[in-house]
Amino acid sequence: MAIELAPLPVPPTVDLTKFNPDFGREVKGVKPGELTDEQFKVISDLLYTHGALLFRNAELTPEQQYALTKAFDPASESYGHGNNKTGSEKKSVLHPDLKTIPRVPQVQLIGNGTVYNHEGLAEAKLKHPSHTSFHKTRVSPEDEAAGATRFYRWHIDAALYDLSPPKVTTLYGIEVPGGKRQVCRYDDGTGDELPVPLGTTAFVDGKTMFDILPKELKSLAVRARVKYSPHPYVWMAPAHAMPTGLGIETEGLELSSDELPPWDESKVKVMPVLWKNPVTGNLHFQVHPCGAAELLIAPLPEGASKEGALYPDGAHLKDLKEVRELLYKMQRPAIAPGLVYPHDWKPKDLVLFHNRGLLHSVVGAFSPDQVRAFHQCNLAASDDPVGPNDEDVKKWA
Repeated sequence: MAIELAPLPVPPTVDLTKFNPDFGREVKGVKPGELTDEQFKVISDLLYTHGALLFRNAELTPEQQYALTKAFDPASESYGHGNNKTGSEKKSVLHPDLKTIPRVPQVQLIGNGTVYNHEGLAEAKLKHPSHTSFHKTRVSPEDEAAGATRFYRWHIDAALYDLSPPKVTTLYGIEVPGGKRQVCRYDDGTGDELPVPLGTTAFVDGKTMFDILPKELKSLAVRARVKYSPHPYVWMAPAHAMPTGLGIETEGLELSSDELPPWDESKVKVMPVLWKNPVTGNLHFQVHPCGAAELLIAPLPEGASKEGALYPDGAHLKDLKEVRELLYKMQRPAIAPGLVYPHDWKPKDLVLFHNRGLLHSVVGAFSPDQVRAFHQCNLAASDDPVGPNDEDVKKWA
């Protein structure tokens, strides 16, 4: 049977005038755990072209999920945050969310509630990440009971220190609880809100994030690099997120460099703001706003007009508030309700996504008795993302 494609089931909230028509496809006609080399090549090209691929009713063992994920980057080996460590120690904001499958340590069990006798785990207590423990403000318990919720944290799956960001993440829904839809509130003064399925994973396209920027911000983005904090998930642990989940409030609560676990300047990540798609050549705005500490901006190339340009002579921004406000100004337009794809999970859904081409967020709130079990796999890549080339800079700066 030939590989068939169908559009993803986008909700009516999507703004079709701005939403990337190439984003996301459902794939039919192949078993994702048993791809031939020829089929994999097709799937790989489709993933980089469309950003996210959905396989319904997939049968996938942890071994097959690891093999499929690794096929996108055969030299990759360890889980994206390092094996058996999520940010080097238990102080990391990631620590409570992950349980490792014993025989395939690159695959993590995530979800909610208590799971018994699962792939070698006698008992696993899982907790769905909640904005109530991470955001500076929260939806009131009354509103939450009535179905109001928030994006938890917009992010790229990446350690952002020492290890390179995974190319692909695979997410496999095993137990998916049914329940009432919720309303995701932005609570940022805009009045924006988005009706979502219970426990959705929300995706936004990094290409769109760049494409919709005005000229002066495109020029800035194509010239900019982000320096991330060492051990960023430990660094940010005492801090609070913004109500949109898109970055951290600047309250001076981050750990100082001498309060962090031992770190090495050579392992600190400095990466372009824009990452070049290896198949399409498109530029994707790929910044994990929570971990960003500094911005390094190159001057305009020779011959470029300085009229209206930001930082035409280049800059090194170290003021955390300034860095965050500038990134937020560039990223917030792309998480508008009309540009978000909130996936409505069904049991045995497998979603592959191009982790270097989009941002995603956990959404919603479960009660402790609602059991949700997913397998997640992403592998620290064998290389760092490639940024804009000279032609891109000339075109957009």
